[in-house]
Amino acid sequence: MHTINLTCGLISVICLQIKLGEKQMHQSIKEREALDGLYECILCACCSTSCPSYWWNADKYLGPAVLMQSYSNVINDGPFTCRWIIDSRDDFAPERLHRMHDAYSAFKCHTILNCTKTCPKHLNPAKAIGEIKSLLTGMKTKPAPEKVGFA
Repeated sequence: MHTINLTCGLISVICLQIKLGEKQMHQSIKEREALDGLYECILCACCSTSCPSYWWNADKYLGPAVLMQSYSNVINDGPFTCRWIIDSRDDFAPERLHRMHDAYSAFKCHTILNCTKTCPKHLNPAKAIGEIKSLLTGMKTKPAPEKVGFA
């Protein structure tokens, strides 16, 4: 496996290059359920446009849409597979969190909850941002992946 850095908008993403069929990346049912309520985002940016912190600091603060995607997104793009912070199949969560460890990336969120109130999919970006803050401050750690066996 080779690591590759890709820059996508404001966030640089570390991806793994895996040949299809080379390795399966299994998840337990519990690990998969951790992504529910996150991956359904349609990137309409209603949450970001309703966020006062984003209005005032759009050049520095990533905003609810980007932060929720950084917490949960899974991209399958040809030979590149990217797993982001909370996905149990991602090995690069510390590197991703390190890139977000500043006063603006996540900590400009003041938990006003406009983002959650305006989401047309009834998702909760504020909760995802809170989880990112907990990981950044060390109050929580990403759980180790479970060993998945088949009967």
